Amino acid sequence: MLRGFRLPLLLLTASLAGCAMHTPPAPPPQAPAAFQPPPPAPPPPLAAEVPRPEPAVPPLAATAAPFFHDTGLASFYGRKHAGKRTASGERFDHRDFTAAHRTLAFGTLLRVTNLSNGRAVTVQITDRGPHIKTRIIDISLAAAQALHMQAKGIARVKIEAFPEDQPRGGLTTRTAFSGTEAR
Repeated sequence: MLRGFRLPLLLLTASLAGCAMHTPPAPPPQAPAAFQPPPPAPPPPLAAEVPRPEPAVPPLAATAAPFFHDTGLASFYGRKHAGKRTASGERFDHRDFTAAHRTLAFGTLLRVTNLSNGRAVTVQITDRGPHIKTRIIDISLAAAQALHMQAKGIARVKIEAFPEDQPRGGLTTRTAFSGTEAR
């Protein structure tokens, strides 16, 4: 009678022994909160593309009259000219509010108004141009962005130079030249 129970008893013992050997996996050890690594810091913004503040266009007196004005097409030049010398000897920076004009003296401050949207900025003449005869001024990328004209590349503008805007002691009311007189 014992013989008939040996095989099932042996199988039962083997199966129980197999269960005893397999223990459930232990959960991974938790590090104390003090040892948790801090989250990664966000990358800093690119220093080369930090926009410069837009210069304010001060209001003028009702009697203010420009000593120079013109209306026509403006275009802009940007990053590919960065670092190159301008005709005034300065290095061009597309983030500055500068412009190129054929005849106005270097350092002249101009109010440039986009006639399609009324936005205006003040730029300083630092270069000669534009070299396309149908345009009256080339402005920097920063000025083009402030005028909301960079998408089209050109815009119809009004440019004006007021005595009130010029640096004290720097420019006189005669800042344009015809190209024949000595500069």
